[in-house]
Order: sequence, then C-alpha cells, then structure tokens
Amino acid sequence: MAYDLEFLKNEDHLKQLVSQLNAKAARTKLGGGEKKIEEQRQKGKLTARERIEYLTDRNSTFLEIGLFAGEGMYKEVGGCPSGGVVTGIGYVMGRQCMIVANDATVKAGAWFPITAKKNLRAQEIALENRLPVIYLVDSAGVFLPMQDEIFPDKEHFGRQFRNNAKMSALGIVQIAAIMGSCVAGGAYLPIMSDEAMIVDKTGSIFLAGSYLVKAAIGEEIDNETLGGATTHCEVSGVTDNKFPTDQACLDYIKNLFDKMGSYEKTGFDRIEPMLPKEKPEEIYGLLPADRVKPYDTLDIIKRLVDDSHFDEYKALYGKTILCGFARIDGWAVGIVANQRKVVKSKKGEMQMGGVIYSDSADKAARFIMNCNQRKVPLLFLQDVSGFMVGSKAEQGGIIKDGAKMVNAMANSTVPKFTIITGNSYGAGNYAMCGKAYDPRQIYAWPTAQIAVMSGSAAAKTLLSIKVNTLKSQGKLIAKEEEDTLLKEITDKYNEQLSPYYAASRLWVDGVIDPLETRKVISMGIEAANHAPVEKFNVGIIQT
Repeated sequence: MAYDLEFLKNEDHLKQLVSQLNAKAARTKLGGGEKKIEEQRQKGKLTARERIEYLTDRNSTFLEIGLFAGEGMYKEVGGCPSGGVVTGIGYVMGRQCMIVANDATVKAGAWFPITAKKNLRAQEIALENRLPVIYLVDSAGVFLPMQDEIFPDKEHFGRQFRNNAKMSALGIVQIAAIMGSCVAGGAYLPIMSDEAMIVDKTGSIFLAGSYLVKAAIGEEIDNETLGGATTHCEVSGVTDNKFPTDQACLDYIKNLFDKMGSYEKTGFDRIEPMLPKEKPEEIYGLLPADRVKPYDTLDIIKRLVDDSHFDEYKALYGKTILCGFARIDGWAVGIVANQRKVVKSKKGEMQMGGVIYSDSADKAARFIMNCNQRKVPLLFLQDVSGFMVGSKAEQGGIIKDGAKMVNAMANSTVPKFTIITGNSYGAGNYAMCGKAYDPRQIYAWPTAQIAVMSGSAAAKTLLSIKVNTLKSQGKLIAKEEEDTLLKEITDKYNEQLSPYYAASRLWVDGVIDPLETRKVISMGIEAANHAPVEKFNVGIIQT
C-alpha cells in the first residue's frame, strides 16, 4: 500500500510508544537493580529470570504475565518492580506450563499486596487451563509493614494454599523448588505441591526462623540445622530431594516433565499456520495517533489473521461491531471487534465508530452463541467508547440489547481472549469482555486507555461538579483558576488512563507491542486446549 503523510505520522507515534514500552520493560526486568542481582550471584544463586531461562526450552517463547505489576506503587518503601515475582507461560521439555518464580532481588522476595494478586492470577490461569505449575521459591514471606493488606482476606496470601489443594484435587501437576528462603505460611506452598526439591546451603524452609524460635521457646539453633536441605531430606522428609546448585535442581525438574504422560486435548481446531498477506507492521501507520479519528478496524484485523482472511458475519447489519471467523497462527477464532469508522445503519442513519448500538449488540450476542455452539475460542478487540445514549437509543431498547450481549458474553464457556487496542470506556469495557468477565488472557497495546469515560469528558464533568459546589457555597471562581483546576483534574485522570496504570494493578496481564498479538493469542489458545469446555447455557435473554 502507498504510505501517505498521515500514515507516516501515525507510524512514528506508535513506534515511539513501542520504544518506550521496550525501555520500561528492560528496566522492570532488572528487579531490585544490578547491585542486588550481583549479590544474588555471589551467593551462588541464579536470579528469578535466569532460572526461568535455564528451565525453559531453548528458543521457546515465555509469555510473561504481569510484568508491570506494581509499577509506580509502594514508592514510600522503594517500590516493588514486577510485584517481586516473575510469572508466565513457558515450555519445559515441549510441555506448556505456568512458572512462578520469586524475585529475591526485590525486598528478598517478600510478598506485597500486589504480589499476592499476581500469584493468584497465575494460579487462576493454571486452573482455568489445567496447566502444570512450577514454583521456584525464594521469598522472605509477607512484607510485614503491609500485613493487614495481604494476610487475612479472601483474595490474600492464604488463598494460594487453597488453590494448591484445589489444583491437586483436579490432577493438575505442581512441582516446587526451594531455592532460597521459604518462611512461615509460605512454607506450605512447596509442600502442598506434588513434589518439592531443595537446593543445599541456599534453600531453607521452616515455619519460624532461628530468631523467632529463640524468642518463642528459648531454643538456640541455626537456620541450616533448623530447616536446611539436609534436615528436610534426611531427617524430617519434608522435601523429596536436595541438589548442590540451582542448575542441578532445574535439570531434575526438566527430567520430571520429560516423563509426564500426555493430556486430553479439548479439540480446538488448528491447521498449518499462515502469515497474514497484509504486512502486520502496517498496523503502526493505520492506527491513528489522534484517538478520536476514525479508521477501518477491518484493516487491523487483516494484519492479525492468517492469510489476512476474515469471514465476516452479518456484514450488512450492526456495523459498529465486526464479527467473523478467522485463524490466528493456525487456530480457528471468532473475532468480535469494535468498528471505528463511521458507518451507515440499516435505516440510512450515520452511526459513530467505536460506539455500540442496539443492532450491533444484538449481532454480537448471536455471534457469541454461534461460537459456543461450534466450540470456537473468542477474541475481543476493544476500541470502544461505550453504548449509544440519548432518547432515541433508549426508546430503541439499547439497555435490553446491551444486556443481551453482556449475558451471552458472560455465560460463554469457550475461552475468551481480550486485546485492548485503543479506548476501553464505561460499559463498553464490560460488553467487550473486560477483566471482570474472566478472559483467559487480557493484554493492552501501548495505545490503550481504560476508564469510565475519556479524559476530556471526565475532566469537564468533574470540573462542573467542583464549580457548582463552590457556587453553592457562595464562592466565585475566576476563568484562570478554572483553567488551572481543569488542567489538574485532566492530568490526574490521564495518568489513570494509561495502560501501565492498568497493568500495574493487573487489570490487564500486560502491555504488548501490537506485533506480539498473534503469538499471545496462539499461546493462549494452546493453553486453553488443555481444559474441557462446559456446556453453554446463555440464561435469560429478552427478545
């Protein structure tokens, strides 16, 4: 295709965002920093990321989940890069699995509130997809200054042990390697796994360390005698095998995975993969730098799917949502995407791109049901401003049709995957399978924004409330003050719109380069192919 000036401007803008993403990712992967990494190595230990690299198959992809967890949080205590734990889907001896590795360079691997949330997300993915789990344990336990935010509630620290038990009952293999500290409640995680290894001299596991033991019962004992590899492999029998180095321990795990039996596949359809005919890198120029400008979402889809082939469903009806079948890396998928160009409705009216109208919601609900009937995984591409509002929309039953779409999507039993490419506002986030609706994976492009409404709309609304409140108190506000207040509100709100703000809180599993989308979806469907699909029952849908 010919590249005009607008295309080149868009391309430059998105490439800059991707460059910023890569730089931020590189910084985050340093964990506690070069000094802490060197301290880890001086102890004869690999770092969390080195352990994963050594464990996983050579030249295979590790799909990281939650890289930016904790980004910009806990500044008062020095931060918690990547939540102090590395999690993701990788391949060990050709078998896909979930890997959870504590990063001891970050506060000795201590658990912050976001650490617990990230660990639970990793376990959730393993449960949904029946993936084996490998825990590489190296943690000082709960970060005590924040114990009230991590210890007692339902989705706190203790939930991981409940999940250990549930996964064991489902036959999901869990292997643990104690490669550093493993203290107090955290000691249960490896021991509730199917097999637990320990590295001699560097690994230790006990309910209470030597200082606490002395304080509690007056006994004087060193940590190695109390809970080292020799004690637990030769005396207590708590751990199964000890190894002289991290590498030897990881080699043993590889040998375990090499001898596992095969799993029963769900049967999602896959053929020989094909690259898109249209160049995927052209996405950079097709996605407008100005997010209010319309564009044809079909152009984006053609650069994501195999052979650029998309079988559109009800192409002439409900045009502000695109639905259709395609393949991604050989896997059959059903795609539900917000159409961002202005379209003409069946009644000849012009409809705004990125807005869900009644006919679009109705079409999407029907398509979702079809995908469930045919056992085809669903991919949602979000760039949505919300549902249409106004008297005409209300009288046309937008609430009923929107509810129909949400009902079908929420009750869908085939795996759902969500990529937020642009706007993700209000109820549009919900209808297009936002985090609350259990997508197996949800990733954002650097161009994503997630909020109740756009920054400008929210800022003007909040400013109006503030000004009216001041007026009711008999206070007048000058135009200059109003402008300053608007800027303050806008800046704060725009910070919260950032995909990194969402990623830091695990509203999304990560921020990715658009060119990584095909691999992310392919690995996600491969993981989902481990788990059975329940019978689809849509519940009550008004007609």
